[in-house]
Amino acid sequence: MSFWKSLFGGKAAAEAAPALSKSIEYQGFVIRAEPFESGGQYQTAGTIEKEIEGVRQEHRFIRADRHASLDMAIEFTLAKGRLIVDEQGERIFR
Repeated sequence: MSFWKSLFGGKAAAEAAPALSKSIEYQGFVIRAEPFESGGQYQTAGTIEKEIEGVRQEHRFIRADRHASLDMAIEFTLAKGRLIVDEQGERIFR
C-alpha cells in the first residue's frame, strides 16, 4: 500500500520531494520561483503576486528556459520575475 501512497501523493512522497519554490519581495510584489522538472532539467516558472485594493492578484509565467540545477532555475526565475515587474508593473494583472 505504501507504493500507492507515494505514487499518488501520500505523506512519503511529500517528504521525499525537494522544496521547489523560493519567494522574494520586490517593489511591493511577491515573486515566487516555482521551477518544475522537465526532461531531466528544470523549467523556468513562477508567480508574481500583489494585493491591490484588498484583493490578491496573481500572474503565472512559464518560460522556455531550462536549467541543469534547481538552484540555477530558481535564481533565473527570480531574475525573470524582477524583469517582468520592471517592464510591466501592475499591468500584468489586466
